Amino acid sequence: MNPWDLIILNPILNFLVVLYGVLFHNFGLAIIVLTILVRLVTMPLTLKQLKSTRRMQEMQPKLAELQKKYAKNKEKLAQEQMKLYRESGISPLGCIVPMLIQMPIWIALYQSIMRAMAVTPESLTDLSGHLYPWDMVNKLAPLQSHFLWLNLGRPDPLLLPILVGVSMWVQQKMVAMPSPDPRQQSMSNMMQWMMPLMFVILSMSFYSGLALYWLVSNVIGIAVQYFAVGGWGGLTPVVQMLKRHPAQQPQAAKGK
Repeated sequence: MNPWDLIILNPILNFLVVLYGVLFHNFGLAIIVLTILVRLVTMPLTLKQLKSTRRMQEMQPKLAELQKKYAKNKEKLAQEQMKLYRESGISPLGCIVPMLIQMPIWIALYQSIMRAMAVTPESLTDLSGHLYPWDMVNKLAPLQSHFLWLNLGRPDPLLLPILVGVSMWVQQKMVAMPSPDPRQQSMSNMMQWMMPLMFVILSMSFYSGLALYWLVSNVIGIAVQYFAVGGWGGLTPVVQMLKRHPAQQPQAAKGK
């Protein structure tokens, strides 16, 4: 057995199956609870990543000034940028390292859901090869895949993919900050639409159990961003606009 399966994948997969047994043989609830637990375990890294990202975004005007000032001297520009990072107490890798540490856990969770659904005889055989030799685990396979209106072993054609896309757009919009660089701002705006659209397409193609995991993870990310980092972030103008409209309607009616 390879180290990946032994150390990371199999423990998460077996824990997912145990949760399925504890939660009344409801695989949807097992996915939701496991996603929440994984996000709680990785919360310190998530908070560090979000705060580093926000601080890097707040530094963008100063970095843009340096790029303009030393546009013809790349070596001097690099020196001044590193000096600015040191003075601000920010590491350029502060946004990347926490995410890289979490990646193996996310991948293992993804693979665990894929294997646990075991929609074919071949995949059921593969699942049995990853389960621990415990009666309480082995007797639960194969897992029941129905949850709400979903068959978690099949793609959902519309509603769940839309929820995944909307939640991802909200999360990205909250994190986004205006950039003084028009090209960087244009790229950021494009990514805010491209990533949610890509996950909508993926959610329409993959098992809905994975789409459920993505949705729950996005909702938790929105909550963490709102309560831990502060407010709606880049989504604030949209929220303020939505709040103004209901207040204006009674006034307009009163005026008539």
